[in-house]
Amino acid sequence: MEFKKREISLAVAAAMGALTLAAVIASPMATAAKAAGKYVAGDIHNHTTCSDGAISMQKLIKKSTDKTETPWGLDWFVQAGHGGNGNRNCSLVEDATLETPAYPYVVGKGPTTTWANSIGADKLKGDGGGVGGSGNMWRWQSIQEVQYQVVEHLNSLKDLPIFLGLESVVAGHEHTSMSVIAGQVPAAGDAATPLNVPGYTPLGGYVASGNATALAQWSYCFDRGDTDTSRGNIKGSSVGNNWNCAVPGSLNEGDVSWNSTAQKLIPAGGTGTGNKGHNKTVEAMKWMKAYHANGSYYIPTHLERAGPFNADGNNGFNIEHLRNFNNAAPTVAFGFETQPGHGASANRGEYQPNRNNFGGTAGLVDSVGGTTYGGTGVYGSVVGGVWDAMLGEGRNYWFLASSDWHNRGSFGPDDRRSTQDFYPGEYQRNYTMVRSSTGAKLTPQQIVDGMRTGNNFVSSGQLIDRLAFVACASYPGPGARSNATVEALALAAATNNADIDAANCATMGEKLVVRPGAEIVVTIVARDPEGANFSPYTFPNPSLKQIGLDQPLNKPVLDHIDVIRGLVTGYKTPGAADYSGEWPRNTNWLRTDGTTADLSVVPAGAKNTSASIIKTFSGAAANWTPVATADGTFLKMTYRIPAVSASQYVRLRGTNLPAAVPYETDANGNPLADLYTNAGDTTKLRIPCTTVGTVLTGDAINGCPAHLATAGVGSPIAGQKAVSYDVAAWSDLWFYSNPIYIQVNGSTQVAGVQ
Repeated sequence: MEFKKREISLAVAAAMGALTLAAVIASPMATAAKAAGKYVAGDIHNHTTCSDGAISMQKLIKKSTDKTETPWGLDWFVQAGHGGNGNRNCSLVEDATLETPAYPYVVGKGPTTTWANSIGADKLKGDGGGVGGSGNMWRWQSIQEVQYQVVEHLNSLKDLPIFLGLESVVAGHEHTSMSVIAGQVPAAGDAATPLNVPGYTPLGGYVASGNATALAQWSYCFDRGDTDTSRGNIKGSSVGNNWNCAVPGSLNEGDVSWNSTAQKLIPAGGTGTGNKGHNKTVEAMKWMKAYHANGSYYIPTHLERAGPFNADGNNGFNIEHLRNFNNAAPTVAFGFETQPGHGASANRGEYQPNRNNFGGTAGLVDSVGGTTYGGTGVYGSVVGGVWDAMLGEGRNYWFLASSDWHNRGSFGPDDRRSTQDFYPGEYQRNYTMVRSSTGAKLTPQQIVDGMRTGNNFVSSGQLIDRLAFVACASYPGPGARSNATVEALALAAATNNADIDAANCATMGEKLVVRPGAEIVVTIVARDPEGANFSPYTFPNPSLKQIGLDQPLNKPVLDHIDVIRGLVTGYKTPGAADYSGEWPRNTNWLRTDGTTADLSVVPAGAKNTSASIIKTFSGAAANWTPVATADGTFLKMTYRIPAVSASQYVRLRGTNLPAAVPYETDANGNPLADLYTNAGDTTKLRIPCTTVGTVLTGDAINGCPAHLATAGVGSPIAGQKAVSYDVAAWSDLWFYSNPIYIQVNGSTQVAGVQ
């Protein structure tokens, strides 16, 4: 897209305090020289009819990667449905437009056709699914024998890096986006001609050169939804995989939860379910580290949704669980999806008060934080909260997002309106630095390597689509750096959609090691794309209309960037009082009037009180410089941090909303709870949508659509159409960068990053 925007602010500022010397902890990451790379957009969490999605794998991948019919097409894609089992065959296509010779359209048999009515019940493996069973196929079989073959075929056919992952149903918790990429899309298979050449006789399937057996085994061994005890075999036989889920150096058969028939841990339910399940999940981390340390990832998803951790159930994640995962496998458990999908749902992200029934005396428990905040969960959105606590230890723990695509809610999958989900890439996306030789096709390994580095930023609604965030050391005399030299590095990186590679400089996910007293030159260059984004709505943003701004929903303008910094004090000790901490429940955090408590009610282990917004650049206060290029206008800014004496980090966030937008942002520009735009409780709706349209279908909807919720009795706008569903999401946009660490010699080591 081309971009043309009013001048906006980009800046970084920080005034750093002293820090007590902390113990040095060995880094888990290996040093590697930088190779050429570029930022590419992708998605890691989405669904088809093989789990609980609405469309076939072929349709989802077309919608997510096509750049013509759906202009939001992604550069890479991981198809990752739920673990457990399912009864529908997602390899069948909806119509002839989606067929390939390898997967032809079969009249009367689309992607909602059951396995029994497509391949036959006798082909279902494992326990309980086949003849006389439920008719469901275990996810391990679906991954190994059906879904992987589709993604490898489309990888070759589309010449794009497409591979397979899983949204695991987590023992002791809720859900996690993960993958084991071993065996997937080998070089030989990637170079093969896809089965779509004239004269090819359709086989009704694709004979793959690679495999997803490692991922299938992980699903069998560690997914809570997989209660199969067959060891990955044909029912009642030893024919098949004969998997053993033992983890090197662990108890395995000595564990009370070990099932000798299944050769895996199957924790008992009831009292202690959560604790036993968490132990199994830590074993999963150890397995991944032992066998696929650099070929796997484990990223808790919408991790605030199911509430805090429940020792007697399977609910959410507290900070100690994230620490346990990262400690067990730092090259695998390196981040979280705290910006969830389901952005157009009645309750944004499907977060809501009283969502989860813990039973007993606990009863109904909110999603952690009650709602999202500008579409981001409380763990990532609250400055000084859980994410800052992880970063304050110097961990490699990164911010990621996903679509969590299932369906359009009230609308068909080809409609641009939604009351549930956005397609992968349509609304929010991960921009990941991925390194490869010029012109070479990216591989799953390179994409996973890129995510692991933390050189990644997330943007919703195409608020920005380029970002160079750079910190360089400057010393008196010959070691001095001018603003202009660092700006030149950052501008070149942003305009080329590339990275910096300069001595004594760092970018997102990296650390800059300096001597005490160094001056840090921080430069940001961003592109706020001109023209329309991927929203179908052309009428003015109702949230901004409250404050007299007339800005089309499909042409958002970056309003301000917050610069956030925190000090690094080192890793917490497991078992210590400040290692664990549950975020305050229910109205102890989000009150019924929509206000929130502050960090004083958050336990020490779940916060970093040194983190704060150091500077906000916005409007008339902006001192950035626009730079016109053939690729659009870029905005650059430099700030110098003087005389650093303590290890620290700097990160960014930005939005299209000014400070003090009613029901959207507070006086400091922080996102407010999305309570007032969630249709789940219409009495709370507060922002009217009043623009009357003449075109209400298609790709240019110029007035408030009919599907918006009507404010209920008790709302000051009762009876009026209100900002809700997809309009709420397109009204309220944010981007987040991952941090740059600054390690000062003699201060705390940033142990999680080489």
